Amino acid sequence: MEGCDAPASSDPSEVKDTSSSMANSTCENMQCYMVLTKTEEMVIGSICFLAGPVTLMENLLVLVVITTTVSLRKRPSYLFIGSLALADVFASCFFTISFLDFHLFHRSDGPTAYLFKLGGVTLAFTNSVGSLLLTALDRYLCIYCAASYKVLLTRRRALLSLLVLWSITIVISFLPLMGWRCPTGLTPPCSNLFPYINRVYLACWTSFILVLLALIVGAYALILWKAHSHEASMSSLQGAACTGQARMRMDIRLARIFALILLILVGCWLPVLSFMLVDVSTTLTHAQQRAYAFCSTLCLINSAVNPLLYALWCRDLRLALLHSLQRLLEIGKCKKSTSDASPKLHSVENNTVTEDELSRARAT
Repeated sequence: MEGCDAPASSDPSEVKDTSSSMANSTCENMQCYMVLTKTEEMVIGSICFLAGPVTLMENLLVLVVITTTVSLRKRPSYLFIGSLALADVFASCFFTISFLDFHLFHRSDGPTAYLFKLGGVTLAFTNSVGSLLLTALDRYLCIYCAASYKVLLTRRRALLSLLVLWSITIVISFLPLMGWRCPTGLTPPCSNLFPYINRVYLACWTSFILVLLALIVGAYALILWKAHSHEASMSSLQGAACTGQARMRMDIRLARIFALILLILVGCWLPVLSFMLVDVSTTLTHAQQRAYAFCSTLCLINSAVNPLLYALWCRDLRLALLHSLQRLLEIGKCKKSTSDASPKLHSVENNTVTEDELSRARAT
């Protein structure tokens, strides 16, 4: 312990690398939050430049298919999927732009501009988790209340639940911009992960996300238990109604699909939430700050994976997508055939003999 005093006094930069508490105590600008090395900036920049546009295009495709297909946009399940896709579109825009702007281009915004960008990122990811909760509850009602499902969850109630979800998340996400920010600016007890963010607010938001994840896990656990018990009963029964079996098999498949989405969601979010909890309770080192920057890109990757799961496993959405592609191909063929036929019509018009020319020919 005594040998640590000599290098601490002779090499202040070494203290900055080993103890972020002393580094942050003298933090006067955002440079103390920009801890990535050049190599790490290149790696994270490559991830964002690749995953951001891919996430945007995939989720826009899901939104277009749902909004242009009447049978899909009338069903509450696909309204929730559309809400998830919309949240992931916002995530691809807000997260990619603000993350690259901060860590790669080292843009130091003022408190208002920075908190507005951070609020957009928080809004997108909070709505993504909230939409998955609504999807889990939708699957729960579909299996446990199959007889009264259409009565319990109407399109109007689904839209109302989405309105409540987005309203709550907008308020929660922009609370720091409204005034709930760190009273000391950039110095402790502010967060070591986010400038101007109060640790109490970060603890509340992290707890809120953990509650949503716990509810999702509980809903899917009940769904999978019901699916398992139903499969066991089906194997022992003979001559059951084919329509009822087909409907239950469809619900079981969807439950398994959304359970896979849940596993991906938890795997992507647990590292990020763990770092946030550590940030609330203690002071992070620069190595932990750099590790958090890498883990936060997992949330963007999760937004890129979600629409792939829908396209591959949701039969109705897949068929609607194929139908839309077929219509686009037919439109393209019609335009091509029209453009091929138009020169011929033009040549016929040019070769038409006028009345004046006929009169001259008769006079000669």
